Amino acid sequence: MNKADLIDKMASDAGVTKTAAATALDSLLDAVGSTLSGGGKVTLVGFGTFSVSHRSSRMGRNPQTGASIWIDAKDVPKFTAGKALKDRVNG
Repeated sequence: MNKADLIDKMASDAGVTKTAAATALDSLLDAVGSTLSGGGKVTLVGFGTFSVSHRSSRMGRNPQTGASIWIDAKDVPKFTAGKALKDRVNG
């Protein structure tokens, strides 16, 4: 499912226009992104938690040349599925 498919599903389920569904989805994604960029976390009970994880700097290897390279430290987004989502996926 891609973003357009999700917007169609949201519009159909909620009985709203595709434009309204797209606006709502964009607002959700913007809110999650803004919260994570500020160092916070977003918890949606029954779905999961979006958070920020820190990756330390480390040595890596260029797969084409085999040369060692330095990978800088960075913060990356992380998602942890909630129990209800895990149960739904596993049947």
